[in-house]
Amino acid sequence: MALSSGSGNTIMRLWLLLHRVEDLLSLCEDSIYHEYGITAEQWRVLARLKYYGGPMKPTELAGTMIRSSNSVSMLVDRMVKAGLVKRTRDRKDRRVVWVSLTGKGEKAVEPATPEGWKLIQKILSPLSPQDREVLAEMLEAVHCEAFACLHPEMEKSEIVKNYGTNDPDIYKKNFKNLYRSASGPNVDVDEQDWTCPQSC
Repeated sequence: MALSSGSGNTIMRLWLLLHRVEDLLSLCEDSIYHEYGITAEQWRVLARLKYYGGPMKPTELAGTMIRSSNSVSMLVDRMVKAGLVKRTRDRKDRRVVWVSLTGKGEKAVEPATPEGWKLIQKILSPLSPQDREVLAEMLEAVHCEAFACLHPEMEKSEIVKNYGTNDPDIYKKNFKNLYRSASGPNVDVDEQDWTCPQSC
């Protein structure tokens, strides 16, 4: 389908903005987490191990981070060398490897997490609550479509159900644990913040 110059310019602008926002968020997070001796990428691994149910297989980590198994394996290698995580083999099946936190990793992720939460609140502060919900809806649609490009064999409904972010249970189980348990009672976590977009 032919695009008008205006429509094409808008699509190009959105493409540029999506990449720029991702890059800037990573740089901002790196500047925060650097104070705790970790990178934003390392924090993502540590947070999953700390707040999402404990030790995980490398393939599970890769799935939650939407990264290739090879890239996550190399990241875990560097984190093992840094003493942030450790690998252990399953006692029943020696072929299975588990990645878990070390004491050093736990000491880094606990104080870093509330600082990351303060950062994202500051970045989103220009948006009203209504604007945030609209933005979430729009990004959810883009997220699902991008996921479908990687997995054309999957039905859209399956992507929404299994990989979307619009399930309130995600936030009831994880959002509260991720931030309140890490930062104590001083971080304001509103029940309404668990409300998610209703459709992808």
